[in-house]
Formats: sequence, C-alpha cells, structure tokens
Amino acid sequence: MNSQLELLLEIQDLKSQKRELEELSEEREVEEGVFAMKVDDALQDLTSKIEEMEAALDPRVQSRYRRLAGRRGRAVGPVIKGICYGCFVSVPTALASDADRNEELRFCESCGRFLYLID
Repeated sequence: MNSQLELLLEIQDLKSQKRELEELSEEREVEEGVFAMKVDDALQDLTSKIEEMEAALDPRVQSRYRRLAGRRGRAVGPVIKGICYGCFVSVPTALASDADRNEELRFCESCGRFLYLID
C-alpha cells in the first residue's frame, strides 16, 4: 500500500477516535474513575499525534488533504464494488479493477476524496 495512503488512513482513524472521546459525556466519568484515564490528556495526545502525522505527509498531499478534511470531514473514502463510499458514485472500471491496487494515490472524480480499494 502507498505510504501516503497509509498515513491518511491512520490520521482518519485517529480523528475518529478523538471525535468519540470528545462526544463522551456520561462515559467520561467512568473512563476517568474506573480506568484512571484523563480524557483531556488523551485528547491532547491524539491531537499532537494527528498534527505530527499530517506534517509527515508530502506537501501536495497535505494541501489536498486539508482542503478535503475542512470541506467534507472525511478525506479518504473506500471503494467497494466500484462505488466510492464517500459520495456513492461509481468510479471508472479501470480504477476499480487496477492490478496494483492502492500502490498509488487515487482520487474520486466526483467528490475528490482520496480512494482506497477494498476487494
């Protein structure tokens, strides 16, 4: 898999985890009391890790990623059975059936998201 695509997927996963932690309200007391976990510290750690990983992206990829993440939330979308699950539009057959899947960065022609192909 393309290293930039791997980074993008990891960043998206960390952002998802961060969102879940931010949305916890009732569970926050349980997390902090039972597990002795400081949610605010965890959020700061996630934020710094996300920033570090974003800085590691190639400048062109980073620029496109920031534009997409700002507009669409999720900058990376899976392609399942020839459909971009970011916008639910069919991607060209040549893209969906390429032999060197996920070895280079690809983009959805409709929504612009980075794509990763799933069998």
